[in-house]
Amino acid sequence: MTISKQQILDAYYFRHACKQYDPSKKISDEDFRFILETARLSPSSFGFEPWKFLVIENQHIKELIRDNAWGAKDKVMDCSHFVVILVRQPQTLLADGDYVPHMMRDVHHIPEEALKMRQNFYRTFTESDFGLTQDPVAFYNWACRQSYIALGNMLTSAAMIGIDSTPIEGFPLEKMNDLFVAEGLYNAEEYKLSVMAAFGYRLNESREKTRQAFDDVVEWVK
Repeated sequence: MTISKQQILDAYYFRHACKQYDPSKKISDEDFRFILETARLSPSSFGFEPWKFLVIENQHIKELIRDNAWGAKDKVMDCSHFVVILVRQPQTLLADGDYVPHMMRDVHHIPEEALKMRQNFYRTFTESDFGLTQDPVAFYNWACRQSYIALGNMLTSAAMIGIDSTPIEGFPLEKMNDLFVAEGLYNAEEYKLSVMAAFGYRLNESREKTRQAFDDVVEWVK
């Protein structure tokens, strides 16, 4: 099956940051699993997938988000599905840790004789090329950039099947992270909050999409 370019563009025009959701409309399990699958299949630097997706169904956690995340308070209770996206902590992404060799060996199926070379290549990238190992904040931000690729794919795939969404950064990061850890959602040594997103069906029609002109944002370097 081939999707036309116009169908893809139509999905981009359809997608907007939904402000209010219709609480009476729910996304089917099949459709939401499809959206999550596009996140799982998303690309990431070195293919290390430094993310985890928490689908929040617990009412108490939703209320916690409503009361502490200003960008989510009008959405988390009415949307159909709410996702908290985590990223791996820098110490778990070191070349000589447990996770990176696991990904290379058990997920990428890199032969043992090539594994050390790949590890060294990644070590050079993190230590010299991007200087991540010297700066935990930079390392965390690098992991977050990977998670935003998955987030973007979720928003687009949702739009392609007529589902609305809202990417959410409107929250005090450290406070929300501490609250989630205190509630036992994840181990703070392993993960940290990156971003959140709501999915569902719009209550009202959106405004016409506004963007800068093509030539204002694209420059051809010849």
